[in-house]
Amino acid sequence: MIEMTVNSLGVQAPPTVSPDLAVSEAAQHLRCPAVPALVVSLDEVVTGIVTESDIVAMVAETAERPTVGEIMSTPVTTIEPTATLKAATETMQAAGVRHLPVVSDGSYCGLLSADSLSPYLSRGKLEIEWHGESLRLEPPGGQGSQTNG
Repeated sequence: MIEMTVNSLGVQAPPTVSPDLAVSEAAQHLRCPAVPALVVSLDEVVTGIVTESDIVAMVAETAERPTVGEIMSTPVTTIEPTATLKAATETMQAAGVRHLPVVSDGSYCGLLSADSLSPYLSRGKLEIEWHGESLRLEPPGGQGSQTNG
């Protein structure tokens, strides 16, 4: 069996945002279906990541309008483009995240999402423990393996 790497998926690199960006502007970026998360960068170094979940939690918790830097998840878990998809899956599971910035020699070069991994997994599904809930992603039109018991 050939091990696929993160690089072989051709992950796209959505633009990074500054930690000083207003959350309302970040929310506008996330409305685009092609942008699953925003990678936060300062001086070309990945410093955090912001997802819709971060913004929803912020809105639920406060009426204030903080900056991206105040709500981003940090430290951010990243992955090298040469990592295998299995390693990417294990990294997501261990960190409890659904998005991994792809970083090569300290430079941001793409964003890997759990949704993009699911069609390539041996069992056809990815389970991640996130905020105490189990999330399962299955490939479109496919069924994950079933076990008896």
